[in-house]
Amino acid sequence: MTMPMIVLLLAAAAASLLVLLIVVAVAQSLNKTGTPTPAEAAASVAAAVATYTGKTGATTPTPAHKHGRTPKPAKAFVSAASASRAAAHKSHTAKGAAKDAAAAEDKQKQTKNTVAGLTVVGAAVAVIGGLVGFIADFADGDIAPEIKELRAGALHGTMVSARNSDPVVLIVPGSGPTDRDGNNPMGVNAAPYRMLADELIEDRIATVRIDKRGMFASKGAGDPNAVSTDIYAADIHAWIDAIKAERGEGSGCVFLMGHSEGALMVSRAAAGRDDVCGLILMAGMGRPMGQVIREQLAANPANLPIMEEALAALTEIEAGRRVDVTNMTPALVPLFAPAVQDYLISVINLDPVEVLRAARKETLIIQGDRDIQVSVADARLLDAVRNTDLRIIDGMNHVLKAAPADRAGNLATYADPDLPLAKDLVRRIRRFVKDND
Repeated sequence: MTMPMIVLLLAAAAASLLVLLIVVAVAQSLNKTGTPTPAEAAASVAAAVATYTGKTGATTPTPAHKHGRTPKPAKAFVSAASASRAAAHKSHTAKGAAKDAAAAEDKQKQTKNTVAGLTVVGAAVAVIGGLVGFIADFADGDIAPEIKELRAGALHGTMVSARNSDPVVLIVPGSGPTDRDGNNPMGVNAAPYRMLADELIEDRIATVRIDKRGMFASKGAGDPNAVSTDIYAADIHAWIDAIKAERGEGSGCVFLMGHSEGALMVSRAAAGRDDVCGLILMAGMGRPMGQVIREQLAANPANLPIMEEALAALTEIEAGRRVDVTNMTPALVPLFAPAVQDYLISVINLDPVEVLRAARKETLIIQGDRDIQVSVADARLLDAVRNTDLRIIDGMNHVLKAAPADRAGNLATYADPDLPLAKDLVRRIRRFVKDND
């Protein structure tokens, strides 16, 4: 038997003993309300008889008399006896009224004591329930949050957890070389995933945030470019299994949170998994990636001179054909690098709405109205799926921070780890997790 189980059994035994002691105390209290014991009742009856007959228990001989005649002394005795009986009757009536009043008072006291007793028992049960709940929490893992490295084969991540019974969220990063904190070497240093983990654990929500296959601590897991949506889904399945193994038997389900491209990946991975509690999609695309890339390129006026070349390359990728970058404008080469073209071909035509529909999970959709990479319109498309809840966060941008309206100021937040997460973001996530745990 494990130590937590022993502690819980001892707590249950102590609680049972406490309830028994309280019941005994209440019973003793009720016996002091004025209700007579059998001996007291017998004495009261004897006293009443004595009062009514004028006898105290000793017998007195009755004077002899002849039939039909009453001796004179007897007349005086009868008169005296009648007067005595009248007085006794008055006394008995007065005492009866007093007894009735006393009985009513006793009954009132008994009712009050009963109510008080039940109140004490109820309060005791509440205290015991709280005590057992506290002991259960104490026994179910460390109360202080623990930060530890977690592995799923060659994949690496960070778990932040306090109790094994707390709900847990797996955070899947967005596109490109994005690490477990939400940063990447292409100018993003906002650390939104780490900040989310720090805030969620304060609400007793555990998190696991990960490095993607072939990147950072997960570098040994394989080529980061030789991936597909199927491979990413398999990696997410491996993480779910690793989290459940870490938390032990009966650990329950795992929430999947995907940011940007990660939203599509968690939707893809959730299909057919009964151990997924629900999905949290943050800044997730609602249209195929080809459409989103076209819109992002067009949104930057500086791309106007290369738009025709970019659109032609996208058309080839959407048709499942690789493109030659030998003579391509250098600014476009990172987007269509030969190493990533197989991945682009595997994902570019996927419709996120249909992928989410196939997942068949309760889903929270979170979108900032100042996101310059994914639009509110994308979120509304996702929200057309059943069992979804759309929450638009005022002023939030793509890296989950409060951002100014102008593009330059918005982009400046990408490199600022000191900016807090957008207001209301964590509250929305917490409510969804607690409602679906």
